Amino acid sequence: MAELVIEDLVVTFGHRQRAFNAVDGVSLTVPHGTIVGLVGESGSGKSTVARTVAGLQRATSGRITLDGDDLLHTRGVDRRHRAQGVQMIFQDPYSSLNPRMTVGETIEEALTTHRDLNAKQRAASVRELLELVRLKPAVAGQYPSQISGGMRQRVAIARCLAVRPRLIVADEITSALDASVQGAVLNLIRDLQRELELSMIFITHNLAAVRYIADTTAVMSRGRVVEYGDAEEIVANPRHPYTQALVSAIPRIENAGTDHLLRLADEDGLR
Repeated sequence: MAELVIEDLVVTFGHRQRAFNAVDGVSLTVPHGTIVGLVGESGSGKSTVARTVAGLQRATSGRITLDGDDLLHTRGVDRRHRAQGVQMIFQDPYSSLNPRMTVGETIEEALTTHRDLNAKQRAASVRELLELVRLKPAVAGQYPSQISGGMRQRVAIARCLAVRPRLIVADEITSALDASVQGAVLNLIRDLQRELELSMIFITHNLAAVRYIADTTAVMSRGRVVEYGDAEEIVANPRHPYTQALVSAIPRIENAGTDHLLRLADEDGLR
């Protein structure tokens, strides 16, 4: 099981008169084997929540647990255990990969750090992970600069899976990609989540993507969750005025275009 529970999370930036709460009392649950979409405009606090869950941002107050384990008070030797519990996939796959390491070396580094495998086992695991994210084994010998943005994001996903995390935090992982490959990456995430029963926080500003990939959705505004519920229902029948504004602001042609790309990715086998 891998259930994440966030209770009354507060993250404050600045001091005294200049202090403000980027995250202001957020409570959220990610049940085992589900994807929870976290949606909001830039500055809404969604990425701060993500970084806090992943241990990259210190919380001011509140509680975050994964299967009952406290994630806010891990120090020293516990950091590796935390990394095995939560892994984050970042928005820009090029900046998150070491340009001086081949794809194979990047994945093998994660295997060496978090799993006790010999050289032969690591090589086999690299091949399996590449195949899992729909990449050919030959990609292992290439550098990030030699492959496309969509392929780089798949490598980042493979590196994440190498750790065998209990929870994945995906922060705007399609926003830096060309529209033509966004659907393929979303399909891959959806298929991996079902196949591996992953628990995931999927952060995006794209409501069409959330409707397609998430089980439930939390809408954030000014550091607070203003609406939470079934992903399809929130997009189809938003209740909070802020959510209604987000939905009404999406051009219909853009929404239709996203759905069309997802269908094309399915038909072309880009999954």
